[in-house]
Amino acid sequence: MRLAFMGSPDFAVPALRALHAAGHEIVAVYCQPPRPAGRGQRETPCPVHQAALALGLAVRTPARVRKDVAAHAAFAALDLDVAVVAAYGLILPKAMLDAPRRGCLNIHASLLPRWRGAAPIQAAILAGDAESGVTIMQMEEGLDTGPMLLKGATPIGPRTTTPELHDALAGIGAGLILRALAEPPAPVPQPEAGVTYAAKLAKADGVLDWAQEAAALDRRVRALNPWPGTFFTHAGEQIRVLAAEPAPGKAPPGTVLDDAATIACGAGALRLLRLQRPGRGPLPAANFLRGFPLPSGTILG
Repeated sequence: MRLAFMGSPDFAVPALRALHAAGHEIVAVYCQPPRPAGRGQRETPCPVHQAALALGLAVRTPARVRKDVAAHAAFAALDLDVAVVAAYGLILPKAMLDAPRRGCLNIHASLLPRWRGAAPIQAAILAGDAESGVTIMQMEEGLDTGPMLLKGATPIGPRTTTPELHDALAGIGAGLILRALAEPPAPVPQPEAGVTYAAKLAKADGVLDWAQEAAALDRRVRALNPWPGTFFTHAGEQIRVLAAEPAPGKAPPGTVLDDAATIACGAGALRLLRLQRPGRGPLPAANFLRGFPLPSGTILG
């Protein structure tokens, strides 16, 4: 098919590569503009931009499209059979949604209608869901409200992290979009029951509140690393917790229970496994504690 691909982060790259390998004619790749990154804050193309250039594909990086009539006309002029969208990051107006002959198909990282919105992978882990998946959806103007074409599911294990689930779903999405273009499946309206929303994440979501249950904090650590990260503040420093696991223990929330960085929570305790101080590299807890002791009985904020 003659198509445009619209995506920005790592999640979208396997789908782009799969469509290219399958022989589809990708006449344009749309992604977010390059942004400052790294210590030098150099303008850096997003992962999809880099992958598209490596495949020899034409790339377009409009900063906004919703009200840009010229961008709408340029998109329509591509004379597309379909547009494939995967975590693009910009809202498409009706003029663009309707331009391709088969419309725009979205690769959404959840089992719709559960977890519509910006952060479905993290939301599924935070909520303790037993499974997640990918839905191929016909896009319309509502937020992830369009009819569903295909679904693929994968279990969420008790130690699954966001990077692990992200990579699994990216692979599932790549396979499903090829099927959706080849078959094509009949659209099925989303049910009204079971709708949930995964809001965009903010830095404040990473605060570890020791009054919560250890199981909930464990899910937060697994869900919110690498971004926005999870952390607590002690001795004037914001300490990142990169890995942790539930452990037995009981004391007032925030109490350090032993010399292995086990912290009492509202119910149970959380053993911190990997930590990082500002401006330093990540360390296993045993190495971290040599330079930043957390003696038993210390109360963390």
